[in-house]
Amino acid sequence: MAVDLPVQPFVPAPTRAPDHGGGRHERAVVFDLDGVVVDSFAVMREAFRRAYAQVVGPGEAPFAEYHRHQGRYFPDIMRLMGLPLAMEEPFTRESHRLRDGVTVFPGVTELLRTLRAAGFGLAVATGKSGPRARALLDHLGLLASFHHVVGSDEVRRPKPAPDIVRRALDLLGTEPENAIMIGDAVTDLASARGAGVRAAAALWGAADAAELLAAGPDVVLRRPADLLAVVEKTTTRIS
Repeated sequence: MAVDLPVQPFVPAPTRAPDHGGGRHERAVVFDLDGVVVDSFAVMREAFRRAYAQVVGPGEAPFAEYHRHQGRYFPDIMRLMGLPLAMEEPFTRESHRLRDGVTVFPGVTELLRTLRAAGFGLAVATGKSGPRARALLDHLGLLASFHHVVGSDEVRRPKPAPDIVRRALDLLGTEPENAIMIGDAVTDLASARGAGVRAAAALWGAADAAELLAAGPDVVLRRPADLLAVVEKTTTRIS
């Protein structure tokens, strides 16, 4: 049964990363963060366990169900799961404490470097809040690799609505037909399609690869470098 989620207030926020190299970008790639750029699974699981214990109490934290909702904004996931919104503060705090356990997926750094050198505009569109996402990328030394980082608190409607992808493209100055979004969840694919952008499934971090493939992505990527084969022959349109 569909669940209607409340529309959150829109609070404009700075989304530029340092060394953004401004201007308009004819071609662009928009990335989800967790499960695509970074491997945060273990940290996320432990932070969720601690937050659940603190707010809900004893018992096994339903992390598997939480992980199935990946790509959505944390408060929306809590509403969908019927869990207290009060879990957000300890979850965020513990995620920050444990962030040294977050790693960049092999091949991602090289992919970003290659795409930027080829003139692509690069953005992150994440279920995290913008400040959290930028702080994590900065900690990992990747913030300057992206022209913009957009969080779910910086758009009116988070994924699976198309707002966050549209916002990224607006900032990059790129038309939807010349962009592609890389995601590891069905919500990412839905957000991309709603924005008129080609949707690519990143299988290296997908919580449920079968579910992701069943959603019919336009492109299937088994490793980050696979994206280069999609874009290397591009002229004015992602091929």
